Amino acid sequence: MPRFCANLSLLFTEQPFVGRYAAAARAGFSGVECHFPYAVPADVLAAELLAHRLEQVLFNLPPGNWSAGERGIACLPDRVEEFEAGVAHALDYARVLGCRRINCLAGLAPDDSDRAELLAIMERNLRFAARALSREGIELMVEPINTRDMPGFLLNRSDDTLALIERVGEPNVKLQYDVYHMQIMEGDLARTLQRERARIGHVQIADNPGRHEPGSGEINYPFLFDWLDRIGYTGWVSAEYIPAGDTEAGLGWMRDRRDVGCGQVE
Repeated sequence: MPRFCANLSLLFTEQPFVGRYAAAARAGFSGVECHFPYAVPADVLAAELLAHRLEQVLFNLPPGNWSAGERGIACLPDRVEEFEAGVAHALDYARVLGCRRINCLAGLAPDDSDRAELLAIMERNLRFAARALSREGIELMVEPINTRDMPGFLLNRSDDTLALIERVGEPNVKLQYDVYHMQIMEGDLARTLQRERARIGHVQIADNPGRHEPGSGEINYPFLFDWLDRIGYTGWVSAEYIPAGDTEAGLGWMRDRRDVGCGQVE
């Protein structure tokens, strides 16, 4: 049964960020993730996890200046020192939160840059991060993102991302497979999930178009949830979507899974 977790950067935004932990627990989630936890002291978030019996499933490495449009710095040749400091900062949070997965955002390719050079820098940075995280028993995720929502992002397809992971050569580096992004970029979701199951460390979901809740668009999520069970995927499936309305009202897709005894939230 898929284990569903809630992305608190996108869900329950009717509440202030810290209040979203309680809201996720009330809705039936047993795990949560977020884009970036760093604006709130780690001990405050740890207290929320404990109080509501939640697991912090994942968060991202520091992305650079997000408000200025940066979307990660792992591929940028002049930001290596900042990247390494970000790994240390993320590890501090992971230790306090008990988080076992951290995602690395590649970043946007600068104009007129050499793609091979950017990939070489990212390979070096991923190897550094993977080794630091491995000492703490933490997996490093790498995620391709579609070119429509994030033009210029270095990694856009699962095959290219897996080739980079292969070159890094560290066993704790895994693919973060976002169904929404990969439906846009390549489709063939079921076969990719089956073929790469051993190299996928985390799955995220949203429907297309609109990036709203499962059942709002073209992706056959009842089939995909059953498919994840059939192929033996036992990791988390994160609801990382933009609710079309009130978050709680849009959780029918998850209640339906519980009603039929599939994908039951622990």
